[in-house]
Amino acid sequence: MIYVPAEDSYLMAEILEKNLLDKKFKIFEMGVGSGYLLESLKKRGFESLSGVDINKEAVGLCRKKGLDIFYSDLFSNVNEKFDAIIFNPPYLPKDLREDDESSLATTGGKKGSEVINEFLSQARKHLLPNGKIFLLVSSLTSGIKWLDYKKKILGEKKLFFEKLEVWELSL
Repeated sequence: MIYVPAEDSYLMAEILEKNLLDKKFKIFEMGVGSGYLLESLKKRGFESLSGVDINKEAVGLCRKKGLDIFYSDLFSNVNEKFDAIIFNPPYLPKDLREDDESSLATTGGKKGSEVINEFLSQARKHLLPNGKIFLLVSSLTSGIKWLDYKKKILGEKKLFFEKLEVWELSL
């Protein structure tokens, strides 16, 4: 199952349009899914775009779309540094009723924050000086370890069962 754009993807795209303005930025997306965010940035004229996904089916789809995508479990296969790292992670707490294929795209661990916390611990090594992380989280996610990142909320969207937030993080 490839994650298709939904409210969280649309919120992130809206925030990036307002806050990611330098077309020369080297941009990386963690967990590209269908490629929606990178495609929207490409249409806006950004050229240095790349990303990864743990889902090999998503990697294949994005490559067919002409995107520079490769397989990686978080940063395990990433050696570069970037001006901006985008992550709309799996952020929901584990739901035993959800099948394994679907939960790969939606479940961030028992509390929903485990994938986010591992991402945050690894991401600092992949930011260029003055680099920024754009991270989407949910009010249903608990236990996020923000470490020593400076953080600023850029936008939010209230849904009937949760509130989505996009944060800008920097070192």
